[in-house]
Amino acid sequence: MTDPTAAPRFGVNYTPSQGWFHHWLDFDLDPVRADLDAIAALGLDHLRVFPLWPLFQPNRTLIRPRALDQLAALVDAAAERGLDVAVDGLQGHLSSFDFVPSWTTTWHRRNLFTDPEVVTAQSAYLFALASALADRPNFLGLTVGNEVNQFAGDPHPDPDRITPEQAAAWLTRLLAAGERGAPGRLHLHAAYDAAFYQDDHPFTPAHAARLGAVTAVHSWVFNGTAQRYGADSVATGQHAAYLVELAKAWATEAHRPVWLQEVGAPAPLIAADRAAAFTRTTVAAALDCPDLWGITWWCSHDVARSLADFPELEYSLGLLTVEQQVKPAGRALAGALAAARADWRPPRPRRTALVLDLPDGPAKRSTCAPGGGYFEAFMRLAADGARPTALLADRAADFAHLAARGITEVVRVEDLGRS
Repeated sequence: MTDPTAAPRFGVNYTPSQGWFHHWLDFDLDPVRADLDAIAALGLDHLRVFPLWPLFQPNRTLIRPRALDQLAALVDAAAERGLDVAVDGLQGHLSSFDFVPSWTTTWHRRNLFTDPEVVTAQSAYLFALASALADRPNFLGLTVGNEVNQFAGDPHPDPDRITPEQAAAWLTRLLAAGERGAPGRLHLHAAYDAAFYQDDHPFTPAHAARLGAVTAVHSWVFNGTAQRYGADSVATGQHAAYLVELAKAWATEAHRPVWLQEVGAPAPLIAADRAAAFTRTTVAAALDCPDLWGITWWCSHDVARSLADFPELEYSLGLLTVEQQVKPAGRALAGALAAARADWRPPRPRRTALVLDLPDGPAKRSTCAPGGGYFEAFMRLAADGARPTALLADRAADFAHLAARGITEVVRVEDLGRS
């Protein structure tokens, strides 16, 4: 599936410059082509795109053919510019807004993850998306949805409560739908960092690292990292790399690829005049992680100020303005990817492993979150230049596993003390 000697992929989460994701309502290829031209000019090689679920499947038994045709047209336009495309299915949640069909809410309220009719409809939808694109060589595959795990628990205001076992069953069924529709493509699922950081969250690190073709991580330093440690701290600059390495602890395969599927420079925590430096630091740290599939920046274009009610940070996350002007972060990412491709050498194994011991079981993960004991121990090692990785306690004496990952030193949190 992936070549471990090849340079990681570099891409962007596509946010249309005209109309944001509402562009699906009056889809026009001309502004899309202009966006794709600007993206390709940065040297990026792929997009992650987001059909809005309620627009593509407005009724449980209706998947709109015209919407599928429009998605295929976008994928074809990307191909003309040398861009591959990954497609997210259940949108789901985007930039603080929820997009769920009317047949799952209010008078038709039912659980997104366990209601048999809802899950059957979701499966049919993902199958339809994958089938519509299966013959496109530049179609990478489906992600089940964008951070759909946020619907399953706090702090969502109206969550659909489930157990970890129900989450696993839901993911397994929907991943299979994508595989049936487009066999052999990169079908995966993606959770926001509650899966790794939040106690009792029903979507778990094991789900992330064992289900689907690759592991996806989403790195956002507004989760308390930048607030607690500062914009220029080791913890902030290493946060994305930390999530990549943390995910590896839970994988059953020694070299399962990890996709840094979302990462961005959120203002004002990362000030505009520091965005380029943050981008370079974050990318360099991630590229020092073995088995990295790729980096997909959030996002391609800013959100137009004419659109109301977004959180302030969402307006300025783009590599490009809505007028197609390249911003400092865009120039920094373009420079980083050009340098990586010109002189790529796979990173050396991370030989120092920090043991992750969760005595109350995998439900309790807050030690891994910013401010947690494990997080801070990892960052102390990183600050000392140790290039740490993560290792579950029950594998600390598994010499075959250690050898497969290239680990030669095992360190425990209690050995490091507190700074």
